[in-house]
Amino acid sequence: MDPKLLDILVCPVSKAPLEWNKETHELICRTSGLAYPIRDDIPVMLESEARTLTADERLKESK
Repeated sequence: MDPKLLDILVCPVSKAPLEWNKETHELICRTSGLAYPIRDDIPVMLESEARTLTADERLKESK
């Protein structure tokens, strides 16, 4: 994930910053509790495509 792109992307639901999860290839928003997939190196920033975070995932600190 390009750090410059990550600096400008925000969650479309909450407008909060996103964290990149290297293991799952997702952009995580702890505020809205959503994980946006990255497909073919392109973030899919649609709420309908996002996965809901589990309670444990919402509580984890960013690495």
